[in-house]
Amino acid sequence: MTPLRLLLVDDHLMVTEALASRLSSAPDLWVAGRSTTAEPNLLDIVRGLRPDVITIEVEPLGAAIGEFLERLVAVRPEARVVVLSADHDQAHAVEAARAGVSAWVAKEQGAAELETVLRGVARGESWFPPAMLGAIMRELRADVSRARQQEDSLDVLSPREKDVLVAMMDGARGRQIAHDLSISTDTVRTHIRNIFAKLDVHSRLEAVRVARAAGLRPPEPSR
Repeated sequence: MTPLRLLLVDDHLMVTEALASRLSSAPDLWVAGRSTTAEPNLLDIVRGLRPDVITIEVEPLGAAIGEFLERLVAVRPEARVVVLSADHDQAHAVEAARAGVSAWVAKEQGAAELETVLRGVARGESWFPPAMLGAIMRELRADVSRARQQEDSLDVLSPREKDVLVAMMDGARGRQIAHDLSISTDTVRTHIRNIFAKLDVHSRLEAVRVARAAGLRPPEPSR
């Protein structure tokens, strides 16, 4: 059986080294790479390593947890993302679930339980602490309710605005969108402002969330 390719991300590289040493003893797990959360080229590392599972500490991300995890999930949709956290903030767990994260594991848990979670998410399972599930389910149900009200919301966007929104869903930023669509960065900014106004949102994260709820999907990555 081919081992699961793991990418370990933490605020402290020493933590990933210790975790890699522990996980590498399992024949079905292979640590393909390690990185810090602050690494500016982390998304490029993900593209290059093509991991099956990514573990990441989210505390250093602060208020940007949801947006960053959205981008991480978008850049490698085939990978499962597992949050390792000493933070028991339910709001952060909700943001992670909305972003498409597969699991949220408290750092107090043992390595054996983490191994179980890693194998589980690779099979398509999800794992969140039972104490958080109630809040997560309430918020996700509320999202579904809002989505039903927004089913036709994308109809107000022009074709080019939809192109920009799809690029945002794929984690692209201003210059990359401009390059991919052969338009100027000023035009990209104008389209994003129009998207925010038409969808009545105030951030990229909200715009992407509305798009996903309304059924818009980025194209499948080429293999």
